[in-house]
Amino acid sequence: MNAIMQSNTSPKISGSVPGSILSVRSLSRAFGGVQALNNVNLEIKRGTIAGLIGPNGSGKTTLFQCVSGIDRVATGQILFNNEEILGLRPYAIYQRGLARTFQISRVFPQLTVLENLIVATRRHDKISISRAQDLLEQVHLQDYGNILGTNLSYGQQKLIEFLRVLMNEPSLILLDEPAAGVNPTLRTTLWEMVRHLNDLGVSFLIIEHNMSVIADLCEQVSVLAEGQIIATGTFQAIRENEQVQTAYFGTSS
Repeated sequence: MNAIMQSNTSPKISGSVPGSILSVRSLSRAFGGVQALNNVNLEIKRGTIAGLIGPNGSGKTTLFQCVSGIDRVATGQILFNNEEILGLRPYAIYQRGLARTFQISRVFPQLTVLENLIVATRRHDKISISRAQDLLEQVHLQDYGNILGTNLSYGQQKLIEFLRVLMNEPSLILLDEPAAGVNPTLRTTLWEMVRHLNDLGVSFLIIEHNMSVIADLCEQVSVLAEGQIIATGTFQAIRENEQVQTAYFGTSS
């Protein structure tokens, strides 16, 4: 069997592949005359860290928008834990255990750090406060709870956004360039936390342009180009794939 799977040739099925936490089937999304996603098929195995890479404008964030419910106009099928979620509102998907972060930090500037975490639960009770304080302690920000979000550095804001999605203890987290603009110390903290959570059973799908991070973290890597998944496999197989090289550099070796 080839190490690279051409995902768009997979047949459409009504249920998830055994062992998958996320199944994307024949997903398409157009903006006017532009086909942002074209018949995308993708499987994310439960308990793994998977990577999603591709040139700028290839449709990576659009895919995240569709899976997380922000964009409900797409056609196709998205199964999370073998349940159809395409068309559900973002908070309904979040409540089911699928969370995501954004390329650009989205903290609430006039809320404290603690309030920025608690708001994700829509509760202000002892349980939510205790969990928020515990998460802050895990990343050594326990002394920042009463600081306004606007007074944090950009890297700290991105870390707080990551902690916020953890408030509901999700089983799958979509990370959209989580380390962009983050200093090396905070990046190390972030990736250590991703590994720790994965050891506890949390699955991840990560958009990341740093190929050393993808190589180090991800068991499976999928490549999106011009709205289509052109290859899926190990990082080593992906790196040697001529179609991937052409998509990135315009030439193959």
